Amino acid sequence: MRCLGRLLSSALVLALCTAAFLIALDGLFLRGLRPEEAVPTPLAEVTPTPAPTISPEARLLRGMSLEQKVRQLLLVSCHDASNARKAAEFGAGGVCLYANFFSGRDAESVQSAVSELQGAAEVPLLVSVDEEGGGVCRVSSNSRLRAARFPSPRRLYRDGGWAGLEEGEREKARFLLGFGINVNLAPVCDVPTGSGDYIYGRSFGTDAALTAEFVDRAVRVANAEGIGCTLKHFPGYGGSNDTHGGTAYDDRAYETFLSADFKPFAAGIAAGAPSVMVSHNIVRCMDAENPASLSPEVHRILREELGFSGVIVTDDLYMGAIRQFLGGENAAVRAILAGNDLLCCADYASSAAAIVAAVEDGTIPEERIDESALRVLRWKRALGLI
Repeated sequence: MRCLGRLLSSALVLALCTAAFLIALDGLFLRGLRPEEAVPTPLAEVTPTPAPTISPEARLLRGMSLEQKVRQLLLVSCHDASNARKAAEFGAGGVCLYANFFSGRDAESVQSAVSELQGAAEVPLLVSVDEEGGGVCRVSSNSRLRAARFPSPRRLYRDGGWAGLEEGEREKARFLLGFGINVNLAPVCDVPTGSGDYIYGRSFGTDAALTAEFVDRAVRVANAEGIGCTLKHFPGYGGSNDTHGGTAYDDRAYETFLSADFKPFAAGIAAGAPSVMVSHNIVRCMDAENPASLSPEVHRILREELGFSGVIVTDDLYMGAIRQFLGGENAAVRAILAGNDLLCCADYASSAAAIVAAVEDGTIPEERIDESALRVLRWKRALGLI
């Protein structure tokens, strides 16, 4: 009886093993494999699934608090070194330096001052100026830094053709980079309607196609030299009044923008411009109620119709057009909701506080802040700052 029990147990074990083998074999055939192909892969030959890569700017963003992210969206207007230093220590994304910052300094002093700003910043700064050439020269207006102001692009083209213009733009980029200035808020893309318009003296002229060619070349030179540039002032001044002083209206038809004003911006975007500045004009055919800088519709046109994916920066929010329009109300929250990524402003501390409060009460989704902060940090990475 004991022997019979052992035989039955052995038979049962054999049957179970056979069944398991047949089930496994059947699974192989179901997967289209032949038994001889079912050879286990040695562990050493298994290739692990690579972890998803994360960009340096995205990694930096992940480690930031809400306050730090919001501060990256501020380009602080600075007329002197003390204000610029405070903005850097505050954690602003960048500074816009005016002529007073450079006044009386020699080259070594400017280099030292800009270096000190970067040393005070937790995240490297966008250090920007308006060095358009001609009437707007924040740096070369100091004769200790350059014997003469940079000529306007229109004059460079008149005197030396496209080659002369490109050489002038190249010299300007290297001049600014030599001081540690990494962004020039230029070229001017506006197409005035006539020589009497406010913007005419800063423009390339009334020919939209010629202006588009200038913008294309200026952007390509800037990118080749490694300095940031900014297309301004979207959607185009045309014949509008100066928004530094107060509200300006543009009553032209949308078709005019398609056939003229948008062309230089489209050329600059196609050439790889990293940023676009939006003006404070009220362009009635796009948004009859709001200045362009505070208009979601104007920003939609820039993103969707012109296909721009870089940094959108406001013109200075302290200008008369905005102060008059809002009656003294801080413009920062409305500027973010409109679609701007970088706010040019003087009252940076109150602007940051207003944006943080708007996120905390649900007016602005934090994802909206992340989106803009990532664009700003991506630009910094492209400039070799992070």
